[in-house]
Amino acid sequence: MPSQQKKVIFCMAGVLSFVCALGVVTALGTPLWIKATFLCKTGALLVNASGQELDKFMGEMQYGLFHGEGVRQCGLGARPFRFSFFPDLLKAIPVSIHVNVILFSMILIVLTMVGTAFFMYNAFGKPFETLHGPLGLYLLSFISGSCGCLVMILFASEVKIHHLSEKIANYKEGIYAYKTQSEKYTTSFWVVFICFFVHFLNGLLIRLAGFQFPFAKSKDTETTNVAVDLMY
Repeated sequence: MPSQQKKVIFCMAGVLSFVCALGVVTALGTPLWIKATFLCKTGALLVNASGQELDKFMGEMQYGLFHGEGVRQCGLGARPFRFSFFPDLLKAIPVSIHVNVILFSMILIVLTMVGTAFFMYNAFGKPFETLHGPLGLYLLSFISGSCGCLVMILFASEVKIHHLSEKIANYKEGIYAYKTQSEKYTTSFWVVFICFFVHFLNGLLIRLAGFQFPFAKSKDTETTNVAVDLMY
């Protein structure tokens, strides 16, 4: 492939990585990961509510990795509330999983920025084949994509398996009990998904630029060496 086309492809991949890094930084600080609705079971059972009457006992919330807000309803009007995960909810949530989600999100940002620099260096500089070259780009794309995948899996397990929304709704509620009715992943979560997809796409762009996948290349080289040995 001509050098000019390789520059265009690497620049495109670098720009995509940079946009992803900015997107994940924004997603990390916004309370737009989950939107949930929850029912006040205690109030609904007391008045034997059903049908449209349940709307008076339905609350909602949205939150991210650090803070969130919502409205509780138990038949006596709306009660807005705000919360922070640190330090308010440390005793209510699975802390280790939540911290790992944040940690892998930060690693994803760092690796994506490093990947941006590597792509630009390959476009305009003279990269070393071992690290700054195609092998390093493949490695960074794979690790970054894996981090994005881990962020989504860990956060989804925290929400679905550990019932995060329900724990938040019931935090410091001694009288009323709330049960989650629906949960929907929103903007910030899908930004991480797009970032994961972009790293996969970047791997294809490297291949499109004419560089073989590392394992395939090493296998071909090994076959050639064996053939040469047999000739002698």
